[in-house]
Amino acid sequence: MLNGVNRRIDRWRTAAGRATVVPFTVRLGIALTGLLTVGVSWPADLMADPKFMLPALAAVFWPVAAPRGRGGTAVALTAIAGWLIDTAGFGSPVELWRVLALATLLYLGHTLTALAAVLPYDAIVNFDVPALWLGRALLVVLLSAVVIVLALGLTADLGGEAFQLATLVGLVAATTVTMVLTRMARRE
Repeated sequence: MLNGVNRRIDRWRTAAGRATVVPFTVRLGIALTGLLTVGVSWPADLMADPKFMLPALAAVFWPVAAPRGRGGTAVALTAIAGWLIDTAGFGSPVELWRVLALATLLYLGHTLTALAAVLPYDAIVNFDVPALWLGRALLVVLLSAVVIVLALGLTADLGGEAFQLATLVGLVAATTVTMVLTRMARRE
């Protein structure tokens, strides 16, 4: 077992010595978005307590160290748990800026993790690659924010059974699209 740990440490040392600027910067972006995500979603009282802060930080830095694994999911679940604890447990109000910030940070963290997963740590890449990647992601975030704000404006005008029916139809459509895409992915 000790041999395995020593080999892993040697591989990490070699990787750190061969790392180039762009992949390292992408991984720093993953860490920054993860930290901001946890900061937006979790109550400040709990983040001051080490027994809550240390597992959250471990989840945040997991995709930085291993972007091909389940680290991105761990960050998202940590953020969701913090959001639920803050809103349901501590009674914090649901505010639009927090919802938009959390969605933005989760999406940016996810897309940076995906980029880091396909970008070797020692790749020599122009800064144009992550800049275009982030530009597309920010465009998606901006369009999504506009749609969310418009939808929230419509929910204030609509109400009752029509709104509930539209919500159910939307959920069924989203579920159907997810199932179709999953089947298509399994065929290939």
